[in-house]
Amino acid sequence: MKVLIIGGTGIISTAVSELAVKRGIDVTLLRRGLRAADPPGVRTIRADMADEAGVARALEGQYFDAVVDFRAFTPADIDSDIRLFAGKTRQFIFISSASAYQKPLSHYLITESTPLANPYWQYSRDKIACEERLMRAYREDGFPITIVRPSHTYGDTQIVLAVNSWQKSYTALGRMRRGKKIIVPGDGTSLWVVTHNSDFAVGLVGLLGHAQAIGHAFHITSDEVMTWNQFTQLTAEAGDVEAKIVHIPSDFLGACSSDAVGSLIGDKSASVVFDNTKIKRFVPEFGAKVSFVEGVRRAVAWFDADESRRQIDEEAEARWDKLIAAYEAGLDLALSRYRA
Repeated sequence: MKVLIIGGTGIISTAVSELAVKRGIDVTLLRRGLRAADPPGVRTIRADMADEAGVARALEGQYFDAVVDFRAFTPADIDSDIRLFAGKTRQFIFISSASAYQKPLSHYLITESTPLANPYWQYSRDKIACEERLMRAYREDGFPITIVRPSHTYGDTQIVLAVNSWQKSYTALGRMRRGKKIIVPGDGTSLWVVTHNSDFAVGLVGLLGHAQAIGHAFHITSDEVMTWNQFTQLTAEAGDVEAKIVHIPSDFLGACSSDAVGSLIGDKSASVVFDNTKIKRFVPEFGAKVSFVEGVRRAVAWFDADESRRQIDEEAEARWDKLIAAYEAGLDLALSRYRA
């Protein structure tokens, strides 16, 4: 089976590329190649998806059993994909996002039939628009789409918390190790799911070339559900440190930082519980094998193995210090007024 992966070197896509190669799939990456090294065993085409004509030239005469696009974020990106790959693949897999699901939820259990609507996050609305464009292409022109919605997915090089730096994810643990306070939104009891990239890869690779998956959407997530307090405490334990948690309402965080409106109010502050029945029916081998306890210990060990990996996002730290100081000052003032 010949598969083209657009991207292929991110947290999720690297795991997918590696597993596909391990299973004997002929994998080609389409990427600009500006930063990350190519995974072993793949062929790489250097091209920029922003240059549609250049991509068309690079792919001329080639046909793929499946194309997986990790890099499409807007309907314009999807229009380009349709022009590039119509008639040139048996299956086009679009990587959407579980953040596209209804916010707030009208029913706690999320299935693939849960409505798509997120008034808080433009990123999610763009993904919804991408899905709608693809479904129209499938219905009207037979474009062979499969939609995959990952939720919060991480790997051995990533520490995931509700409030952290994505690019320098050691920041939150480094902060705890220096005895500083860490922010957990709300009261920390909202439910959340994080998925190890190696588990996600099993689900996605199992869909490659799966004819019955055409026209369907799937989320691929762990079945392990915990609160943000639990995720934070387990991260602290893995780092052999105490978590000094400050609970700050998401509304306050959103009022202070516009970035938090989408990523928190439109995503992480809402409770999510996913029903993975559908992906397990189509890919029976799928199951979340890596628990968070194991995954976070592996991530901490990766950072501890090399001091150069333990980079701190100083801008994020300064913002968190300011948020904590403002919230605690306001809380003290409110208490003094109430007690007066």
